[in-house]
Amino acid sequence: MRLPPIALATLLASTALLSAGGQISYYEESLPTTMNPLFARTMVDRRTHELIFDRLYYRSSITGDVVSRVIASAENLDGGQKVRLTPKPGIKWHDGEEFTSEDICFTVNAMLDPTTPSHTSKGFREVLTGCTVDKKTAIISFTKAFYNPTDRLSFSVLPEHAFAGNTSIQPDNEFSVRPTGTGPMKGSRGKREVRFEARANAHHSPQLDVMSMGEGGDPLVQVRTIMNKGVSGLVSVAPPLRAEIAATDDVYLKSYDLRSWWFVAVNTKGRLADKKVRQALNLTIDREELRRLTMGYDPDDIEQPSQFISGPFVPSSPYYNRGVRPKTRSDLGKARQLLTSAGAVDEGGTWVLNGEPMTLKIGMNAPLDLEAKDLLNQIGNQLQAGGFGRKVEKVSADDWSRRAVTGQLPDYDLLIGKWSFGVVEDVAPMFHSRAGGRGAFNIFNYENADVDALLMAHDAATTDTEAQDAYYSLHEYLADDLPYLFLWKLDTKSAWRKEVKNNTISPFYYFTEFDTWGL
Repeated sequence: MRLPPIALATLLASTALLSAGGQISYYEESLPTTMNPLFARTMVDRRTHELIFDRLYYRSSITGDVVSRVIASAENLDGGQKVRLTPKPGIKWHDGEEFTSEDICFTVNAMLDPTTPSHTSKGFREVLTGCTVDKKTAIISFTKAFYNPTDRLSFSVLPEHAFAGNTSIQPDNEFSVRPTGTGPMKGSRGKREVRFEARANAHHSPQLDVMSMGEGGDPLVQVRTIMNKGVSGLVSVAPPLRAEIAATDDVYLKSYDLRSWWFVAVNTKGRLADKKVRQALNLTIDREELRRLTMGYDPDDIEQPSQFISGPFVPSSPYYNRGVRPKTRSDLGKARQLLTSAGAVDEGGTWVLNGEPMTLKIGMNAPLDLEAKDLLNQIGNQLQAGGFGRKVEKVSADDWSRRAVTGQLPDYDLLIGKWSFGVVEDVAPMFHSRAGGRGAFNIFNYENADVDALLMAHDAATTDTEAQDAYYSLHEYLADDLPYLFLWKLDTKSAWRKEVKNNTISPFYYFTEFDTWGL
């Protein structure tokens, strides 16, 4: 078995890495695509940025409260349509420059600059209108009054001086390789690894001196490498390999809540425009069987690798409507009734609608195959067994982020992917019609006036109860209309050697509480 370069180097010095100098290494599923948080496209990107930058506000993994490390005080203005932020004194960028309110406003205005091609900024453009500096404070303006405005400010802050104040930021800037942040670590990306070095600050006191992040590759090789002290951690362990790690004394599994849910997005503008056909598809899929075939789960295990869902929230979310039960088993008889009532005809085991065989083009975000092996083919097999023709192909990570989530793959009937949420569980970018700058991540450009109204009701909420009621109703509506076939929340597990202490893993972002990590 040939080990990747990072594993070989670490294995040779494993004793030193685990006992002296505060150095560790770990495997990610890939190297980050960028070190600039404006252009984050993957969870690897976001986890990397969490080490280098400070987000303006974040949700504490310890208390659950929305807090900030860089803001001393926040004052709501105009009933919540503006907020005045006062930065904490003494915070420095990694190059020694002072962190100021100008940096906050620069970041907001860079995200709002239409010439900044930032996929990440699209969601913020729906809620922010600008930022101005008033003495030593930053006043951020919103599109409307929010009862919880700081919850909407979970973006990473960038240094104004690194861009000479130019808010038109491009992804090929040198900053995307060697960034300057205020986080606990300074990072630089090489061809084979990312190296992080500790940077103490007024608001950070990291306990580790150096971390090296490498691309893991084969999941089995990763597991064998950590068990042989070749690396200290694996961010993600595939479900079939978890039992091997759980049986060891030197490595432990830790839950990593991505707050993500898996789906099959449905093109409602073509042959699947009839809701009855979409409901028939939903009943053709057997989620229990999919889980068995793609994750190798044991039905007797108390802790299963996934939780089935019926709507666009994870089961632990306050917005998840438990009154809507997920469809876990197929019901081909009921699916047949729905298809027949929609005008489809069974011709020799193949459904024909409006004179054309129902052959579906199905795509999947390619990296998901590492988490649920062969999911694309298994869904295709189930639909074929239910009378639908199928053409399956994987969509590259680049095409997924550039074309799929921006509604530019209309030739597909179904697309398999997953969404992950941070501080705010805002599903408007996925379901709102693309109007007035909204619906930024609406995969098949779904349009429904009732859904838009429920999303607007949530945005207009002035209390948590009103927001919850709106999303409860939205959950119920979408479970019936089915612009997505909702699959599951996949339980994610990390593995870390027991020499790594106090490593609290934060939901979604992972390294939010990194200061406590040590040996």
